[in-house]
Amino acid sequence: MFSGIVESVMPILSSQELPNAYRIKVKKPSEFNDIKNGDSIACDGVCLTVEAFDDEQMTFALAAESIKVLQWNPQSWVGKKMNLERSLRFGDRIHGHLVTGHVDSLGTVTRASLEGESFFLDVQVKETILPYVWKKGSVTLNGVSLTVNDLNGDIVSVCLIPETMKRTNLGDMKPGSVINVEPDYMARAIQRSLEVRK
Repeated sequence: MFSGIVESVMPILSSQELPNAYRIKVKKPSEFNDIKNGDSIACDGVCLTVEAFDDEQMTFALAAESIKVLQWNPQSWVGKKMNLERSLRFGDRIHGHLVTGHVDSLGTVTRASLEGESFFLDVQVKETILPYVWKKGSVTLNGVSLTVNDLNGDIVSVCLIPETMKRTNLGDMKPGSVINVEPDYMARAIQRSLEVRK
């Protein structure tokens, strides 16, 4: 479980294609000095397991389901900067909202506009996500916990403050950019409970 508060932004160093999977190496942030094999780290909002690490890099495997949902081709992503967050510990403050790291689908940026100190992002999301998104609710984009400013059809609008732009890769988004989307998991759980009761 994560909070959607990004700790570091680091590039993918290498990618290896495997049978129905990929193995990637990501530059290790110096502050990640307490990780161990088997730990979960959110990489652009995707919960991945640390397979190996040293002072310079961390190794993760992407399985078939992640590749299918995210349509990732990590071989073309070498050098791409990823938002990174270690998993929460019991007793931690949650500055964002509870995030599972189970990205539901991709969204497409339709607007990326810097207006004064605010950066506005509009993201077109899949219709299947809409029941779990509402104005002033929470949504996770590339692993970043954000408040929904507005919802217009299938367009989710959010606003980034300068600190968020500085600490994440969202400031690099442009119209046409693809972004990982995870709606509020509690909303999904409530919806599922109501469906089962019918």
